[in-house]
Amino acid sequence: MDIRVNIPSAVLCKFCGEVFTLPEDEIDGNLPRLLLCGHIYCTSCLRTIQSDNIITCPECEVKSTLPEGGVYSLQEDSRIIGLIYTAKMNKKKSLQCDRPRPRRKKNTPSFPKYKANTQDMEEPADIEKTERAVDEALVQAAENVAQLEHIHETLKTGLEEQVTKERARLEMEIKQAADKALHTIQKWRDVQLIQLTKLEAQFSTSQAEVSRVQERMKALELAIQMAREVRRVPFLEQYCTLDKVMETLQAPVDKQCFDMKCVTMSSGLSCVFQSENLNQSLVLSLKMEVSDPKHLSESPTKGLFPGSHNRKSWLQSLEGRDCISPSCKKPPSPQKQSSGSPGDSSPSLQPRRRSSGSRHSSGSDLGSPDLIVEEVLEERQEPALPPTGPELANDKWRVHRKKRNQIFVTQWVVVTYVVNPSHFYVRYVAEKRESEILSRKINRFCCRDSSCFTSGDTVETGSLIFVKWKEGLWTRAIMVEILQIGCGEAVKTCKVTQLASVRVFLLDYGLTKSLILHSEKVATESSLNTVNQSLRKVGEALNVELGHFAPQAIRCCLKDLVPYDLTKGWSEEARVEFCSVVGSAAVEMRPFGQDRDSLLVDLRKAPMDQSSDVPISVREYLVFIEVAKFYSPVTQSGRPLLYYPPLYPKVNTELNAVVSHINNPADFYIQLVDNMESLLLSAKLQECYSATTMTGQDDLSIYCPVIGQACVACYDDKLWYRAQVVGHPGGRKVEVRFVDFGNKKIVSVSDLRKIKDEFFALPSKAIHCCLSNVIPADGETWSEACTNRFISLAHQKLITIVATGKVPKTEPLPIEIFESSLNGPLSDIAEVLVKEDLACFKDDRKSRQAKPPADDSAIWDPPLDVMSATEGPDTPDRKAPGEQDEELQEFHPQLKLPAQPKDLKVRVCHVNSPSSFYVQLTQNDSQLKRVCELVKKECALMEPGDVTWKVDEYCAAQINGVWERGQICSDVTSSNVVEVMRCDHGNKVKLHTSTLRLLPTSMIGSLALECTLTDIRPAGGRSTWTATACDLFSHYLTGASAVMTFKELTDPAQRPAPVTLFCSNKMGQFVSIADFLVSEGLALRERKQRDAVLQKPTENDSQNPVTDTQTVSSAGEKTSTPLYPFSSQTTVISTSVPPKPAPRSIMSAEKVKTPLYLPPELPCLGHFQMNVSAVGDDGLIYIRTQYAECQLEQLRERIQQSMKTLPKQKPYTWKSVQGCAVIGPDMLWYRGQRLELLGGHVKVQYVDYGLVENIPVVHVYPVLLCDDVPQLCMPCQLHGVNPVGGRWQQDAVVLLMEVLLNRCVDVQVVELPADPREPLTVELFLDGLSLSRILCHHEHASMDRTISAQVCMPPAQFLDDWDIDTEGLRGPEEPVLGRFIYPNLPQEGERFQVRVKHLWTPNELFLWPLEGTADVELDEALTRINTNINSLSQLSHFSYGRPCLAKYSDGKYYRAKLMKITSVDPVMILVQHVDFGSDDTLPVRRLRQMPAELLRFPLRALKVKVAGFKAPSVTRQEDVLPYSPGWSVKAAMEMIDLLHSNVTASVVTREPELTVLLYNEDGELIHLPLVSSGLAELD
Repeated sequence: MDIRVNIPSAVLCKFCGEVFTLPEDEIDGNLPRLLLCGHIYCTSCLRTIQSDNIITCPECEVKSTLPEGGVYSLQEDSRIIGLIYTAKMNKKKSLQCDRPRPRRKKNTPSFPKYKANTQDMEEPADIEKTERAVDEALVQAAENVAQLEHIHETLKTGLEEQVTKERARLEMEIKQAADKALHTIQKWRDVQLIQLTKLEAQFSTSQAEVSRVQERMKALELAIQMAREVRRVPFLEQYCTLDKVMETLQAPVDKQCFDMKCVTMSSGLSCVFQSENLNQSLVLSLKMEVSDPKHLSESPTKGLFPGSHNRKSWLQSLEGRDCISPSCKKPPSPQKQSSGSPGDSSPSLQPRRRSSGSRHSSGSDLGSPDLIVEEVLEERQEPALPPTGPELANDKWRVHRKKRNQIFVTQWVVVTYVVNPSHFYVRYVAEKRESEILSRKINRFCCRDSSCFTSGDTVETGSLIFVKWKEGLWTRAIMVEILQIGCGEAVKTCKVTQLASVRVFLLDYGLTKSLILHSEKVATESSLNTVNQSLRKVGEALNVELGHFAPQAIRCCLKDLVPYDLTKGWSEEARVEFCSVVGSAAVEMRPFGQDRDSLLVDLRKAPMDQSSDVPISVREYLVFIEVAKFYSPVTQSGRPLLYYPPLYPKVNTELNAVVSHINNPADFYIQLVDNMESLLLSAKLQECYSATTMTGQDDLSIYCPVIGQACVACYDDKLWYRAQVVGHPGGRKVEVRFVDFGNKKIVSVSDLRKIKDEFFALPSKAIHCCLSNVIPADGETWSEACTNRFISLAHQKLITIVATGKVPKTEPLPIEIFESSLNGPLSDIAEVLVKEDLACFKDDRKSRQAKPPADDSAIWDPPLDVMSATEGPDTPDRKAPGEQDEELQEFHPQLKLPAQPKDLKVRVCHVNSPSSFYVQLTQNDSQLKRVCELVKKECALMEPGDVTWKVDEYCAAQINGVWERGQICSDVTSSNVVEVMRCDHGNKVKLHTSTLRLLPTSMIGSLALECTLTDIRPAGGRSTWTATACDLFSHYLTGASAVMTFKELTDPAQRPAPVTLFCSNKMGQFVSIADFLVSEGLALRERKQRDAVLQKPTENDSQNPVTDTQTVSSAGEKTSTPLYPFSSQTTVISTSVPPKPAPRSIMSAEKVKTPLYLPPELPCLGHFQMNVSAVGDDGLIYIRTQYAECQLEQLRERIQQSMKTLPKQKPYTWKSVQGCAVIGPDMLWYRGQRLELLGGHVKVQYVDYGLVENIPVVHVYPVLLCDDVPQLCMPCQLHGVNPVGGRWQQDAVVLLMEVLLNRCVDVQVVELPADPREPLTVELFLDGLSLSRILCHHEHASMDRTISAQVCMPPAQFLDDWDIDTEGLRGPEEPVLGRFIYPNLPQEGERFQVRVKHLWTPNELFLWPLEGTADVELDEALTRINTNINSLSQLSHFSYGRPCLAKYSDGKYYRAKLMKITSVDPVMILVQHVDFGSDDTLPVRRLRQMPAELLRFPLRALKVKVAGFKAPSVTRQEDVLPYSPGWSVKAAMEMIDLLHSNVTASVVTREPELTVLLYNEDGELIHLPLVSSGLAELD
């Protein structure tokens, strides 16, 4: 039986379960001992679990450090020891009671109530029971005491932590609330101060008196002028009333009639401050109150607040936010403020109401408070603290701002310093109070003697100091650069007595300032005084205290803004304009994010009046004045206010109007004259804005107008009119439309003003109109004679108008115009134009068009298909059901165009641009499905054989599980991927060759038709479509159903086919896609010939509504159709068309084929002087010989004499045209070669010049000029160079143009092509310098190492053969040496032993192949030359790459080559030791001419790039290579250690640079340890 069953748990060890024992005699006891965590264990257990004088508690795992005596020195638990001792004593007592006691019975007293024998028997049992109960109670009590003490300790510690955390949280919330309140008050203050600019309106009495005086002065000045004229010319007396003039002149000025006391009255406005300080809330109310005007002496400044003590206590309560030092732990508590006067009660003093500052526009709303600041202290509220700048990774200045509060909010800031728009500094207005406290603290410290430098002090770069900013004002700064007396370079550390000048960065202002302290050596005491006048040191204690104050200057950058000219960078004009628009006032800053140490923001200047709620964006202003530009799209944040639209007249109602502006009879504007309010608008505008101009007020100026913004513009008559911005032509000018007149004008920004709210009340007066039921005489465009006649009849005249229908606001209102007079309306102006044959009515259009055309001249863009237009009304689409099914059963692999190419229903399947898109005819849907089935049946079971796919070869491709027909578009890549065009869809996809099969010949074809939109061209004068136009076109049309009509069908094989395309909009109306692109500003109309004649419609035209709509829409009208209704207000074409109209005159395109001009006459191999005429984008250089220059002059005269008139324009098929004649930009004729057809332009190359241009098709003719003369310019390519990236980059081409164009150069023809039209291989020299080496020097190309080195020198310049004796004048000529030869390397992929000679970076080094190279002979040769080195001459020619001998630090000379001249005085040259790979900068005296015999030895150090790894994207090492910061020094050292073993290499690629893989002894890649340690990344 376990003896511990009845033992209390308090005397048992919780770890081992043994009983605690006390020491007895010589036996050590097992005492309970207390750990630091409060848990108790026996001594034996503690000895077993101790480790290195540390015991980890088994229960809570808290570590306790043992004292010097070990476990036996731990504190013993006295409570448990007391329990054990008490139990032991009780046990002894119980044993004594069990033994017989004879004397006890004798001495026991007797009691009368009980018998003596009974009492003697029961007494020992009771005592034992009582003692046992007491012992158990004591043990339980001890255990309870221990538990209570543990609970007490836990609660006490938790309470302290709870109070600390809650105090910190509440301090933060109180500070945040105070910051918000202060920011809100400051914003309200700024708004109210801005409103004070309109305070003049409150003094109406004073303004009236001023106006009276001005009128009196004006009348007096007029009378004086009239009197002087009468005095000069007496007979003028009969034209004026001289008595009245004399009365005006002699009338005395009575001061009593003018109220002079009005200027002594106040405005009645006052700023009232109210507060209510409750137990847990503080309510502040600021409002502008209107009262009766009083004399200015009765309203002192101190009366702005109910009591000065209130204002003081309120400001004192807000000062708590500035207590940032660690000693300030208690949150600020505002004092209870006394209530204001009884009349100051306001409904704003409600407990839960919150409001923000608002601007008031009149005195009616001044009774309500403008600002209510309320913060209620509640639990579970954690308001976010707005950031004050970029939160950097190691920002020690703003550690109190938590990451969860990094929310970018709008702030008010002041710009302190501007470097450029991408680098400037701001200070937060909300931190002004903190700045003042910091400034006072710094100034107090700098006034002490302890802040002065002593003679033993030193300064170092990066240290914090105080700099004298202004007189009596010190500020913090960081030491940036230190110059010591007598030392020309900057130093890191210097004594203050040796300071010459310093450059410091002011933390609180953001600018760098240079201070000159000494110019020469002076006495120590004097120099020390000079330093202390400008600089003060910062003590350690103060440095810690100032560490809690963040730098006041925050570096910012305007987001998405780059210089206008990227090559020149930010201009001084950009900085000046930025400073002028920002000024010194507070501006609104909107952060967008951060980029490194800069905050990406936009600054917005608040609007000066209430007429516009759109602030001035500094970014948009700088872009508008063309000193900057965006590199990513920027959207407008605010929508400008717009005018009310004009009031349209009722239909069939006669109204009087005035025609204000006329563009043509279908586009003009009228003004209704029945509205009398609009007559006063002009007078009010002149009164308001003319006065503003005279007084020079700038608060209404517009800095950055936006499209659609309402404004007021000054016209040519110097009067102001309401306008709206409609365009930005550039040059600080804008295009505006005068909304009350309708005309447009380009004006300067300085002639614009912001419009006030009062001028928005009236709607626009100009109504856009067109003459009803009238079209141009030719049916297309209004003639100039018709427009001039209409202007003479109606412009600026009173007319009577009648609206004939309702139209949307975006379309002109159709009206009828009648000449008006006092007796009523006269003739109809439309009838006048028709009678004079300047216009015609719509219902008379067919009779006019039925007339034969007067001119049968050719048109440039005829229809595409040559066919008869006299077919019946039945179209090919209308077939019997049997015929249709029979046609579907027949398989047609190739697309067949229908006989009637009009109004075809198609589906757009792929879009490249408006000039190249693919469609599928919906009638071929069954054919498309059948094609897929047949291709699957034929090709799905084929095995992917070994087929060599070639470009333009047809194939069957499995795309997304479906077999389709395709065509190979590119060569097969190394990964067996090829680009395939889907023949039946038009788009291209990249597929693996395993998904391709051979396509049977019978199935070759395509059901997708490539098309191009006609009648439009790209906007902006471009020859190609912009990405925006292509994206918009693709977005709306990809997969859409449309109606298509062929425009021209001159050649059925012409691709892309010119078409017109119509799609239905959301209202179900068909819209021309070409018109849609034009309306979006992405395309322009193609120019058409003026003499084009409108052809006669046929019956098929009347039954093809979409085509008719297209024709009629060019005249501005729409025609309704039964199939595709465009508008409910259109007019149906009359059915009175003759049953058999005359056939439409169709001109077919003339098929012309011209050959190329004769190839150029190639020169023979050798040196020549030639002229460079052009440089192509592909890097080809076009040159002409001296003989060709003479031929060119003769050719020009022949061409101009033979082409004296323009050829007749005809439609041509340009597919077979090669040589052609071109009218150049100078309107002269040139010979050309067609390269490509781009919509309405032809890409042409001038064969005698080499230039390539996009010429309009009307300026290109398919004829040959002087075809007996060959081409005069020859293309050539440089010999022995490889462009970087495999092709010439744009910057390389620009360099070639800069150095070659129109220049005579020396040319060495190296190789002649087999085809005389192919480029020659040449070497060009510019003043003796090789062009190839110039390109390699600028890193645009690299020398081709596969070509053997050839010495190509320019020919000697021709000199006159003078007999000059030069003997003794020339020194010995230095021999011309060739290049060093490279060692032979094994084939790619083959490994070979190497030795690393020099390491530049871990993946760039110099190595030497050990196999197949012998170095004994080179060493012997160098040893022999070094023994007789004085026999070699010093180097006298210093050209790049020249071989030489360079002296090393060991005193011996080694092979080297010249790199560059590093300095001139003294001359120092950078050389590279070609056998080691290291660089060295040496003077000229340590360079010698190298004997030619050393060139036969290959290089011992070959520069290679190690493939497979690269520098890590994030470098965590502090020490980096200065010449390659991406690599750390540790990575370089590790790589050197790895290269000490036996290394093998294998060549990966030789171009554009030699790249290898390195392996260690085990055959593993040598860079893998670097990657595993994080010092490199896999590439």
